Amino acid sequence: MNFDDDCAVTEPLRIHVGAAGPRLDKTLADACPTLSRARLQALIADGAVTLNGIVLANGSAKAVAGDYEIAVPPIASATPVPQSIPLVVLYEDDDLIVIDKPAGMAAHPAPGTPDGTLVNALLHHCGASLSGIGGVARPGIVHRLDKDTSGVMVAAKSDRAHSGLSRLFAAHDIERTYIALTRGAPSPARGRIETLIGRSASDRKKMAVLKSGGRNAITDYLVQARFAVPAKAGAAPLAARVACTLHTGRTHQIRVHLASKGSPILGDATYGSGSPAVSVRAAIAQSGLTRQALHASVLGFVHPVTGAPLRFETPLPADMACLESILAAL
Repeated sequence: MNFDDDCAVTEPLRIHVGAAGPRLDKTLADACPTLSRARLQALIADGAVTLNGIVLANGSAKAVAGDYEIAVPPIASATPVPQSIPLVVLYEDDDLIVIDKPAGMAAHPAPGTPDGTLVNALLHHCGASLSGIGGVARPGIVHRLDKDTSGVMVAAKSDRAHSGLSRLFAAHDIERTYIALTRGAPSPARGRIETLIGRSASDRKKMAVLKSGGRNAITDYLVQARFAVPAKAGAAPLAARVACTLHTGRTHQIRVHLASKGSPILGDATYGSGSPAVSVRAAIAQSGLTRQALHASVLGFVHPVTGAPLRFETPLPADMACLESILAAL
């Protein structure tokens, strides 16, 4: 095997493997010593490694002959800086803080989003009390919402809270309900979606429902309202309000699951294949919605330190509330 140019500076890295070998992560680590095996495992999990243009998802699989390409993201600053960014605080004590995150705010710094994140805001708001278990780039963070998803999030201010919250999320012992405005409505009106979710083989930036591989993902949903229902008997509505309860926490889980039911979330540029009806498109434009219409409305859990039950519920933000009002009048 060989790699062209210095692996430390070439982006993307291109590695040629001449013959089948041991595990993929080990083979690539041996070929490019500037990337550790653990780093390569993370890159594979992120869909950053391709073989002859096909995204690979299993670092433990045997390496085969071919031309590999590794998309190494630029190095982000290791230490986020505190920034005076307003936060809507729903609850706070010595161990944790619960906020209503606005759409457009990323949870933590990442390539392309070096600042202006929830972490930057928390560092300013909480100061030295923020838990450091998440590492310098993600202090206090125990779960995430997509940048353009609004709603309730909890962050840890103490290490004991961080450990306890992490265990709750790992055990899925958390109440999490989201409200989505969708194109059409999933059928039946109430149900459970249980699939495997992993990186898309055709686009490493997207997640997808898989027949094999990936991780188990479970979402319960309930159609709460239907909008613009045609007069024809049995006709499907043009849009709907859907409540989704998470039993697992996979990346983009609700967005992928609703799209798999043929009812993608309105405004979702990544998973919203197909176009809404003309009247629904007009409603989106009128409402000013410029992101996926998804809001984390409920977060409930047992306080990891005091044992007290906590539950927080927030209304739809202005853009989604406006869109729902317009849709209801169609």
